[in-house]
Amino acid sequence: MSLEKTIKEKQGTIVDVRSPSEFMGGHVADSINIPLNEIPPRIEELQNLKGPLVLCCASGNRSGQAQLFLTEHGIECYNGGSWLDVNYHQSQIK
Repeated sequence: MSLEKTIKEKQGTIVDVRSPSEFMGGHVADSINIPLNEIPPRIEELQNLKGPLVLCCASGNRSGQAQLFLTEHGIECYNGGSWLDVNYHQSQIK
């Protein structure tokens, strides 16, 4: 399934890996905030989320790092890039 289709059809969970203060400044509706540095200790929680995971941050760099880590641990996920891009795809839901 494509990233856009996953977002538009709400097939997974959107995980914003920015800091809590960045998240509070604006985020995708219904997304959850798990900062990048908290990904390893919260791996079990991430495994229990509805997949695939769509990871986002400010630019796509931190979400790319999270994607590499999670993929190595068998979690299906996408790097959604910027939260603004993910937000745009979500806004296209009819």
